[in-house]
Amino acid sequence: MHRPGWMSSDVLFVSFSAFFADMGYQTVIALFPIFFIVVLGASAYDYGIVNAVAFGGGAMFGYLGGLAGDRYGNRLSAIAGNALIPLISLVALTQSIPVAVMLFSGGWWARNFRSPPRRAMLVNGSSEKNRGKVFGFLHLLDIGGGMLSIVALLIMLYFRIQMTIILLVTMLPLLLSTIALILSKEKKRRRYVQPKRTAVSLRGSKNAYLGIIMATALYGFSVYGLGFPILTITAEAGSSLVGVGSYAVYLGVSAIVGYLIGSSSYNRIRSLSYLGYVLSGIGSIVLGVGYAYGLGDVVAYGAVAMLGFAFGVIETLEPTLISLIRSAKELGKGLGALSGARSLGIFSANLIMGILYVVNPFYSYLYAGAISIIAGAIVLFAGRELS
Repeated sequence: MHRPGWMSSDVLFVSFSAFFADMGYQTVIALFPIFFIVVLGASAYDYGIVNAVAFGGGAMFGYLGGLAGDRYGNRLSAIAGNALIPLISLVALTQSIPVAVMLFSGGWWARNFRSPPRRAMLVNGSSEKNRGKVFGFLHLLDIGGGMLSIVALLIMLYFRIQMTIILLVTMLPLLLSTIALILSKEKKRRRYVQPKRTAVSLRGSKNAYLGIIMATALYGFSVYGLGFPILTITAEAGSSLVGVGSYAVYLGVSAIVGYLIGSSSYNRIRSLSYLGYVLSGIGSIVLGVGYAYGLGDVVAYGAVAMLGFAFGVIETLEPTLISLIRSAKELGKGLGALSGARSLGIFSANLIMGILYVVNPFYSYLYAGAISIIAGAIVLFAGRELS
């Protein structure tokens, strides 16, 4: 089978590892809010705390993963983190809320730990010219696997298969994900030679890097677990199938857009700002307005599609820009800072979302939308010299 020149064996193994990983844990993420609240009897506020602990607490693990990749090798660090992600599936075996929180969080922290070194493996296995295509392909398989898992989840829910069985089955694709990483062969990092740059380009690169880190941290303050829209749509439609179905829309749009934006020649700073952060903010606001005025499932699904579009842009362009701006010797640190900055914001976002959601879901989505739009303005201003 003929492959494009940029699609090396490492790119394939790492991307298929992402495909199987998302097939596993995206099912858990979609099902967990229903399992946590309906089966275990927790509240929406409790769910906000879980997201804060799991997604936000992963900040340190994402940063540590980047440092570990620089010191011990990206392949080894990525395998170590990936092998512990199945902890997230073991929530099926407990009826205790605290234990469920620990297992869910532990699996997600492991996922955060392996993300920076896994991204660094792609950077080392690709040229700057093809960097966007490589990260777009990663996102396509990554989120595409998640979308397939949600379709399978919908089928299993339709046939009333027990939630505990569904959760345990997710361990199989997670195992395949780790095997794919084991089969990869990390390329040796070439000796880094600092290219000559003008004063403007040096300042522009530094400003853009700091701006992206600041914007992704602020964007993190607007990032809520998609369990909140799932709960909102489920409550409005009176059907868990309709609620979980929105997640399939989110992942499907995100997968396609991530691949297309990675191959696009349009300015990456502007794309990240307008098509990423700002569009994500608009999607959240539309979701809140749709709920407040009872505009129905079509509007809710449209808002979720906007969120998916924006997520595809953000997840592809953030690491692409960081890999082009940061030097090779600081690559792991830069990608770790990217993951860490996002997670720090997510910690507060889900606490705030949980509180506001209990008061009124409209306020929670309005808050998230405003913060995301501000993040778009920051990255556009900081990267203006590279635009």
